[in-house]
Amino acid sequence: MVDPMHVLSRVIVMGLAVYAGLSLYLYVFQENYIYFPDLPSREVDTSPQDAGLPFESLKIRTGDGETLDGWFVPSPAGRGTLLYLHGNGGNIGHRVDIIRTFHSLGFGVLIFDYRGYGRSTGKPSEEGTYRDALAAWNYLTQERRIPAEHIVLFGESLGGSIAAWLAERHPPRALVIYAAFTSVRDMAKTLYPFLPTGLIARYRYDTRAALARVHSPLLILHSTEDEIIPYRHAQELLAIAPEPKKLVPLRGGHNDATFVSGAIFEQALKEFLHQ
Repeated sequence: MVDPMHVLSRVIVMGLAVYAGLSLYLYVFQENYIYFPDLPSREVDTSPQDAGLPFESLKIRTGDGETLDGWFVPSPAGRGTLLYLHGNGGNIGHRVDIIRTFHSLGFGVLIFDYRGYGRSTGKPSEEGTYRDALAAWNYLTQERRIPAEHIVLFGESLGGSIAAWLAERHPPRALVIYAAFTSVRDMAKTLYPFLPTGLIARYRYDTRAALARVHSPLLILHSTEDEIIPYRHAQELLAIAPEPKKLVPLRGGHNDATFVSGAIFEQALKEFLHQ
């Protein structure tokens, strides 16, 4: 006769083993859930020229010896320069349409791929992406001698956290973050509420902590229908950020809100950036 307690104990042990194994797997391989340089492809198969924009191809050296591939798109309108820090998926070739929007608003644009993305060397990491953003900032302020008060930071999704980190250390004219999260640990709790994410999360990307110390004018753009990063992240970021600040709700998914809400997106940028 089977002992029910023995069966129950075996089930509990097996359950704990699976739980521990899954936690260990996510701890060791969590970068696979943060960086997606091959989504949909690592190939950079478009350029600003496809949108009728003149541009310069750049190679930016980082402080630790990596080479970042990027573009500088000048604007004769001369309203300022926007440093574009893109999200965790794809590369600069997937952002040509948004570059065109910024250009139409009179801004020059510097966009680059993080290490391990596109044609950039190296392997992505949290500290590495911060170094990459700093190298791009130094390129603008030191090599092109563009004053900080003429630079706007635009951070998309993961790039929003990187932009907030950079703005805390080098105050820009303004900061725009689109579809950003409060922190990786908060996102992990949302995605894996049954796991001890506070213990196993090795990455921080603490947007909330950085924004609390940023005093540049802030615009937050986020879709109320975002299926990946809930809208409440934008509301929490707005609550923690010092004035002046503004949150503009969009519609559409995480990856297409700029198209679904294109008119709202562009009008919000125009009003904010032209102030």
